[in-house]
Amino acid sequence: MPDQALSQTILVRKGEELNIPLLEEFLHSHVPGLPDGSLEIRQFSAGHSNLTYELSIGNWQAVLRRPPLGPVAPKAHDMQREFFILHEVHPLFGPAPVPILFSENPKITGSPFLLMERKQGVVIDSAFPEGIKVDRKLCRRISSLMVDRLVELHDLDYQKTRLLDISRPEGFMERQVHGWVSRYQKAQTENIQEVEKLTTWLVGHIPAASESSLIHYDFKLNNAMFNESLTEMTGLFDWEMSTVGDPLADLGAAMSYWTEEHDPPLLKTGLGKPPVTVMEGFMTRQQFMEEYAKKSGRDITHMNFYLTFAYFKLAVIAQQIFYRYKKGQTQDPRFAHFDTFVKSLIAHAAEIAG
Repeated sequence: MPDQALSQTILVRKGEELNIPLLEEFLHSHVPGLPDGSLEIRQFSAGHSNLTYELSIGNWQAVLRRPPLGPVAPKAHDMQREFFILHEVHPLFGPAPVPILFSENPKITGSPFLLMERKQGVVIDSAFPEGIKVDRKLCRRISSLMVDRLVELHDLDYQKTRLLDISRPEGFMERQVHGWVSRYQKAQTENIQEVEKLTTWLVGHIPAASESSLIHYDFKLNNAMFNESLTEMTGLFDWEMSTVGDPLADLGAAMSYWTEEHDPPLLKTGLGKPPVTVMEGFMTRQQFMEEYAKKSGRDITHMNFYLTFAYFKLAVIAQQIFYRYKKGQTQDPRFAHFDTFVKSLIAHAAEIAG
């Protein structure tokens, strides 16, 4: 098995460097028991939003997360919120990393940041790591693991946590739809024909309130980590959007990332190379949702709405990223053609709504 830590990280991108001496001094004064040695920093290559780094001093490792460069949308990329969520969720859900500290001192990394446990294992994105024998049985097992962990997460007793301090389950979908429509309008860079009709449809088809649960809201394969035998999920990352809300919204969001072989080309490649879920053996979105319904006992009759909204929400996130790129707030070349990806997502959402 290759070194997973190395294969998941890259040298820090130009313009996204951290002040090593300042950060090293901060760590030694705020993290007990650090070994002697120099701080080494690498960057996680996946992800299009927050900047995430691997920190190493001797045999000690941790992960540092901070918001993207430039201005960010209000309430987005809230590191203190993510730290609080991890603090509440980890005791109930082992794949959530242990939070180590939160700092709002912008002098250290240029913004508030959080430090959390560095999990070890296998992350699967657009390809399997070398040395893994891939067959239909393995792909099906990974699909089932994703379903099982999502069901487990939604069945947790959030009343045993303080998550209601930062959540408002009542009227969740109403706020979500209107909130994401507003975010799109603020980040808009051109007129896309289908948007007005799509947003009107979403506002007019919000399902009646259902139960509430703890939701991750960014539940996707490359946010998960597995043990080397790929029989257990050992890590689940990117908790900043987690809240107490409609579990079917979480399922819809997960399905918007769960790409299939016969999806439109731009849908498969908008975030880079197609994810492994296009390979034979992985569940289809329909199979995933039916398996979720079977194991959770939840009614998925209105999943057409939740999936439409999820693609629109993903389009808004991509549009916000493209907006920052067009304004020169980030120079990451991966974002140069996100406007095309946004159009593809909007068209796909409109098609599902139709």
